[in-house]
Amino acid sequence: MNKNKAIGIFDSGIGGVTVLKEILKLLPNEDYIYYSDSINNPYGDKSDEEIKIICEHIVNEFIKQECKAIVIACNTASAKAAQYLRETYKHIPFIAIEPAYKMVYDYAYYEPTLVMATKGTIESEKFNLLYHTYDNHKTILLPCVGLADIIEEGNQDKLKIYLEEHLNAYRGKVKNVVLGCTHYPLIQNEIQEVLGQVHFFNGAPYLAKHLQEVLEENNLVNIEHTKKEIQFIDSSNDEQKKKRFFEIIKE
Repeated sequence: MNKNKAIGIFDSGIGGVTVLKEILKLLPNEDYIYYSDSINNPYGDKSDEEIKIICEHIVNEFIKQECKAIVIACNTASAKAAQYLRETYKHIPFIAIEPAYKMVYDYAYYEPTLVMATKGTIESEKFNLLYHTYDNHKTILLPCVGLADIIEEGNQDKLKIYLEEHLNAYRGKVKNVVLGCTHYPLIQNEIQEVLGQVHFFNGAPYLAKHLQEVLEENNLVNIEHTKKEIQFIDSSNDEQKKKRFFEIIKE
Protein backbone atom coordinates (compact mmCIF):
# COMPACT_ATOMS: atom_id res chain seq x y z
CA MET A 1 0.00 0.00 0.00
CA ASN A 2 1.37 3.42 -1.01
CA LYS A 3 1.56 5.92 1.88
CA ASN A 4 1.04 8.78 -0.61
CA LYS A 5 -2.44 7.56 -1.51
CA ALA A 6 -5.58 9.18 -0.11
CA ILE A 7 -7.75 8.14 2.82
CA GLY A 8 -11.38 7.46 1.89
CA ILE A 9 -14.14 8.66 4.22
CA PHE A 10 -17.86 8.11 3.72
CA ASP A 11 -21.17 8.94 5.34
CA SER A 12 -24.81 9.03 4.29
CA GLY A 13 -24.41 12.82 3.93
CA ILE A 14 -22.13 15.60 5.10
CA GLY A 15 -22.33 14.68 8.81
CA GLY A 16 -19.03 12.80 8.59
CA VAL A 17 -17.31 16.16 8.15
CA THR A 18 -17.25 16.25 11.97
CA VAL A 19 -15.10 13.11 11.86
CA LEU A 20 -12.84 14.50 9.14
CA LYS A 21 -12.21 17.65 11.18
CA GLU A 22 -10.91 15.54 14.07
CA ILE A 23 -8.76 13.46 11.71
CA LEU A 24 -7.20 16.60 10.20
CA LYS A 25 -5.96 17.63 13.66
CA LEU A 26 -3.85 14.46 13.89
CA LEU A 27 -3.10 13.74 10.23
CA PRO A 28 -2.73 17.11 8.48
CA ASN A 29 -0.46 15.90 5.66
CA GLU A 30 -2.82 13.35 4.14
CA ASP A 31 -5.02 13.56 1.06
CA TYR A 32 -8.68 12.72 1.60
CA ILE A 33 -11.60 11.65 -0.57
CA TYR A 34 -14.94 12.29 1.15
CA TYR A 35 -18.02 10.52 -0.22
CA SER A 36 -21.40 11.96 0.77
CA ASP A 37 -24.05 9.39 -0.14
CA SER A 38 -27.02 11.75 -0.06
CA ILE A 39 -28.87 9.86 -2.78
CA ASN A 40 -29.31 6.96 -0.31
CA ASN A 41 -29.78 9.09 2.80
CA PRO A 42 -30.98 8.14 5.38
CA TYR A 43 -29.36 4.76 6.01
CA GLY A 44 -31.34 4.28 9.22
CA ASP A 45 -34.51 3.14 7.47
CA LYS A 46 -32.79 0.54 5.29
CA SER A 47 -32.27 -3.18 5.91
CA ASP A 48 -28.87 -4.57 6.86
CA GLU A 49 -28.55 -6.14 3.41
CA GLU A 50 -29.33 -2.86 1.64
CA ILE A 51 -26.74 -1.04 3.73
CA LYS A 52 -24.09 -3.66 2.94
CA ILE A 53 -24.75 -3.31 -0.80
CA ILE A 54 -24.62 0.50 -0.61
CA CYS A 55 -21.39 0.46 1.40
CA GLU A 56 -19.79 -2.09 -0.92
CA HIS A 57 -20.45 0.19 -3.89
CA ILE A 58 -18.75 3.11 -2.13
CA VAL A 59 -15.80 0.95 -1.03
CA ASN A 60 -15.28 -0.22 -4.62
CA GLU A 61 -15.13 3.44 -5.70
CA PHE A 62 -12.44 4.07 -3.08
CA ILE A 63 -10.51 0.99 -4.20
CA LYS A 64 -10.52 2.31 -7.77
CA GLN A 65 -8.89 5.44 -6.35
CA GLU A 66 -6.35 3.20 -4.56
CA CYS A 67 -7.23 4.57 -1.11
CA LYS A 68 -4.87 3.26 1.58
CA ALA A 69 -7.49 3.22 4.34
CA ILE A 70 -11.26 3.66 4.57
CA VAL A 71 -13.11 5.47 7.36
CA ILE A 72 -16.78 4.60 7.93
CA ALA A 73 -17.99 7.93 9.32
CA CYS A 74 -21.60 6.82 9.74
CA ASN A 75 -22.75 5.05 12.91
CA THR A 76 -25.49 3.09 11.12
CA ALA A 77 -23.12 1.87 8.40
CA SER A 78 -20.51 1.02 11.03
CA ALA A 79 -23.01 -0.95 13.08
CA LYS A 80 -24.46 -2.87 10.15
CA ALA A 81 -21.67 -3.23 7.58
CA ALA A 82 -18.21 -2.76 9.14
CA GLN A 83 -17.67 -6.43 9.99
CA TYR A 84 -18.85 -7.54 6.54
CA LEU A 85 -16.56 -5.03 4.79
CA ARG A 86 -13.54 -6.08 6.85
CA GLU A 87 -14.16 -9.74 6.01
CA THR A 88 -14.71 -8.99 2.31
CA TYR A 89 -11.81 -6.57 1.76
CA LYS A 90 -9.05 -7.95 3.95
CA HIS A 91 -6.28 -6.04 2.16
CA ILE A 92 -7.41 -2.59 3.30
CA PRO A 93 -7.85 -1.23 6.85
CA PHE A 94 -11.34 -0.07 7.85
CA ILE A 95 -11.77 2.33 10.76
CA ALA A 96 -15.37 2.63 11.92
CA ILE A 97 -17.11 5.22 14.09
CA GLU A 98 -19.25 4.06 16.99
CA PRO A 99 -21.25 5.93 19.66
CA ALA A 100 -19.02 7.01 22.56
CA TYR A 101 -21.10 5.21 25.19
CA LYS A 102 -18.12 3.48 26.81
CA MET A 103 -16.77 6.96 27.66
CA VAL A 104 -19.78 7.49 29.93
CA TYR A 105 -18.89 4.27 31.73
CA ASP A 106 -15.27 5.41 32.08
CA TYR A 107 -15.76 9.06 33.03
CA ALA A 108 -19.33 9.74 34.14
CA TYR A 109 -20.79 6.42 35.28
CA TYR A 110 -23.10 7.79 37.99
CA GLU A 111 -24.69 10.54 35.89
CA PRO A 112 -27.96 10.31 33.95
CA THR A 113 -27.26 10.00 30.24
CA LEU A 114 -29.16 10.53 26.99
CA VAL A 115 -28.02 8.64 23.90
CA MET A 116 -29.14 10.39 20.71
CA ALA A 117 -28.79 8.20 17.62
CA THR A 118 -30.63 7.00 14.55
CA LYS A 119 -33.20 4.24 14.91
CA GLY A 120 -30.93 1.96 12.88
CA THR A 121 -28.00 2.47 15.24
CA ILE A 122 -30.03 1.97 18.42
CA GLU A 123 -31.60 -1.23 17.09
CA SER A 124 -28.32 -2.65 15.78
CA GLU A 125 -26.71 -5.70 17.33
CA LYS A 126 -23.36 -3.91 17.57
CA PHE A 127 -24.74 -0.98 19.57
CA ASN A 128 -26.79 -3.23 21.84
CA LEU A 129 -23.70 -5.23 22.71
CA LEU A 130 -21.89 -1.98 23.57
CA TYR A 131 -24.85 -0.66 25.54
CA HIS A 132 -25.43 -3.79 27.62
CA THR A 133 -21.71 -4.14 28.33
CA TYR A 134 -21.39 -0.58 29.70
CA ASP A 135 -24.93 0.21 30.84
CA ASN A 136 -24.86 2.63 33.80
CA HIS A 137 -28.59 1.96 34.44
CA LYS A 138 -29.24 5.70 34.16
CA THR A 139 -29.40 5.87 30.38
CA ILE A 140 -32.20 6.85 28.02
CA LEU A 141 -31.95 5.68 24.41
CA LEU A 142 -33.56 8.20 22.07
CA PRO A 143 -34.01 7.24 18.40
CA CYS A 144 -33.96 10.59 16.62
CA VAL A 145 -35.90 9.67 13.50
CA GLY A 146 -35.45 12.27 10.77
CA LEU A 147 -33.03 14.52 12.69
CA ALA A 148 -30.03 13.85 10.42
CA ASP A 149 -32.20 14.78 7.43
CA ILE A 150 -33.13 18.12 9.01
CA ILE A 151 -29.47 18.85 9.78
CA GLU A 152 -28.57 17.92 6.21
CA GLU A 153 -31.28 20.25 4.95
CA GLY A 154 -30.00 23.12 7.12
CA ASN A 155 -33.47 24.41 8.04
CA GLN A 156 -32.98 26.11 11.42
CA ASP A 157 -36.69 26.67 12.08
CA LYS A 158 -37.51 23.03 11.48
CA LEU A 159 -34.53 22.01 13.62
CA LYS A 160 -35.63 24.15 16.56
CA ILE A 161 -39.16 22.70 16.46
CA TYR A 162 -37.81 19.14 16.27
CA LEU A 163 -35.42 19.55 19.20
CA GLU A 164 -38.00 21.23 21.43
CA GLU A 165 -40.53 18.51 20.65
CA HIS A 166 -38.15 15.60 21.30
CA LEU A 167 -35.79 16.93 23.99
CA ASN A 168 -37.89 19.18 26.26
CA ALA A 169 -38.88 16.22 28.44
CA TYR A 170 -35.22 15.66 29.36
CA ARG A 171 -34.30 19.24 30.24
CA GLY A 172 -32.59 19.30 33.64
CA LYS A 173 -32.85 15.49 33.90
CA VAL A 174 -29.68 14.41 32.04
CA LYS A 175 -26.05 15.38 32.54
CA ASN A 176 -24.48 13.59 29.59
CA VAL A 177 -25.46 13.41 25.93
CA VAL A 178 -23.90 10.79 23.67
CA LEU A 179 -23.96 12.05 20.10
CA GLY A 180 -24.52 8.75 18.30
CA CYS A 181 -24.69 10.16 14.78
CA THR A 182 -21.92 12.11 13.07
CA HIS A 183 -24.41 14.81 12.04
CA TYR A 184 -25.25 15.68 15.65
CA PRO A 185 -22.03 17.50 16.65
CA LEU A 186 -23.04 20.12 14.07
CA ILE A 187 -25.95 21.11 16.34
CA GLN A 188 -24.41 20.90 19.82
CA ASN A 189 -25.30 24.51 20.57
CA GLU A 190 -28.92 23.99 19.56
CA ILE A 191 -29.16 20.81 21.66
CA GLN A 192 -27.75 22.65 24.66
CA GLU A 193 -30.26 25.47 24.25
CA VAL A 194 -33.05 22.95 24.87
CA LEU A 195 -31.42 20.63 27.42
CA GLY A 196 -29.41 23.18 29.38
CA GLN A 197 -25.81 22.60 30.47
CA VAL A 198 -24.80 19.06 29.49
CA HIS A 199 -21.57 17.23 28.75
CA PHE A 200 -21.29 15.87 25.20
CA PHE A 201 -19.62 12.58 24.29
CA ASN A 202 -18.58 12.19 20.66
CA GLY A 203 -16.69 9.25 19.15
CA ALA A 204 -14.91 11.24 16.41
CA PRO A 205 -11.71 12.17 18.34
CA TYR A 206 -11.22 8.51 19.30
CA LEU A 207 -11.74 7.33 15.74
CA ALA A 208 -9.12 9.86 14.60
CA LYS A 209 -6.64 8.53 17.14
CA HIS A 210 -7.35 4.94 16.12
CA LEU A 211 -6.86 5.81 12.43
CA GLN A 212 -3.50 7.40 13.26
CA GLU A 213 -2.43 4.28 15.17
CA VAL A 214 -3.48 1.95 12.33
CA LEU A 215 -1.59 4.01 9.74
CA GLU A 216 1.50 4.10 11.95
CA GLU A 217 1.39 0.32 12.51
CA ASN A 218 1.24 -0.22 8.74
CA ASN A 219 3.84 2.45 7.91
CA LEU A 220 1.25 4.43 5.95
CA VAL A 221 1.49 7.88 7.55
CA ASN A 222 2.38 10.56 5.02
CA ILE A 223 4.91 12.71 6.87
CA GLU A 224 6.44 14.72 4.03
CA HIS A 225 3.38 15.77 2.04
CA THR A 226 2.74 19.42 2.96
CA LYS A 227 -0.25 20.36 0.81
CA LYS A 228 -3.29 18.26 1.57
CA GLU A 229 -6.10 17.80 -0.93
CA ILE A 230 -9.69 17.14 0.13
CA GLN A 231 -11.87 15.83 -2.66
CA PHE A 232 -15.63 15.93 -2.08
CA ILE A 233 -18.03 13.62 -3.93
CA ASP A 234 -21.80 13.69 -3.44
CA SER A 235 -23.79 10.82 -4.92
CA SER A 236 -26.63 13.18 -5.93
CA ASN A 237 -24.22 15.87 -7.23
CA ASP A 238 -25.63 18.43 -4.81
CA GLU A 239 -23.49 21.58 -5.09
CA GLN A 240 -25.07 23.09 -1.96
CA LYS A 241 -23.83 20.16 0.10
CA LYS A 242 -20.35 20.62 -1.33
CA LYS A 243 -20.41 24.31 -0.44
CA ARG A 244 -21.59 23.63 3.12
CA PHE A 245 -19.06 20.83 3.57
CA PHE A 246 -16.12 23.12 2.84
CA GLU A 247 -17.60 25.91 4.95
CA ILE A 248 -17.70 23.55 7.95
CA ILE A 249 -14.12 22.37 7.28
CA LYS A 250 -12.94 25.98 7.54
CA GLU A 251 -14.82 26.75 10.77
